[in-house]
Amino acid sequence: MKVKKNLEQMICVNRCRQHGAAPIPQEGKFTSVKSIDQINGFSHGVGTCAMKQGACKLTVNVKDGIVQEALIEVIGCSGMTQSAAMASEILPGKTLLEAINTDLVCDAINVAMREQFLNLVYGRSQSAFTEDGLEVGAALEDLSNDKISMVGTSYGSVQTGPRYLQAGEGYIRKLALDEKDRIIGYEYVNIGKMMSAVSDGENAEKALADATDTYGRFDEAVRYIDPRKE
Repeated sequence: MKVKKNLEQMICVNRCRQHGAAPIPQEGKFTSVKSIDQINGFSHGVGTCAMKQGACKLTVNVKDGIVQEALIEVIGCSGMTQSAAMASEILPGKTLLEAINTDLVCDAINVAMREQFLNLVYGRSQSAFTEDGLEVGAALEDLSNDKISMVGTSYGSVQTGPRYLQAGEGYIRKLALDEKDRIIGYEYVNIGKMMSAVSDGENAEKALADATDTYGRFDEAVRYIDPRKE
């Protein structure tokens, strides 16, 4: 290590006692972290690309500084779906430091990984106060039994008013309107549940019927409309 000549000629003044790194909460314990392999946690991060065209929600489970699992959910840009597929191959097995310095193909995913890094090294993970953290597989359980992301999509304009298209329950097929044409409920299809049934050999029509349900005061409506066509 090179040192400037003028520093070598100066007197060294002793420093006060050094207390080291401040402890951070990790998986139910407060620990003073000095190296990447001491980082543990289950965390979420959200990132967008420079054009704000799409966003990524990234979930990672880190044990001893290594990403054990990653859930990559993206919305808004079709190219991001392919980037997410690549990130699912890239991230597991990487150290946290490698993960933040690896090109994850899509800038939104890179930004989400940066937010993850900050959450984890500052002790702001979801599992900060969970004893022994969360088991590997917890990220996949975030998707529920049907293994499908929850997406909310709604549209509104002066000319048409609001249109609910997708909610946490699923794909919205019909909007229920009252006598003043106000939305009071909707009929939806849980696509994940339907496709799981079809994959298990269920007849498609029966699977669709079983996965269809309503929300709100659907049965009290004066009329029903298809939010995508009417």
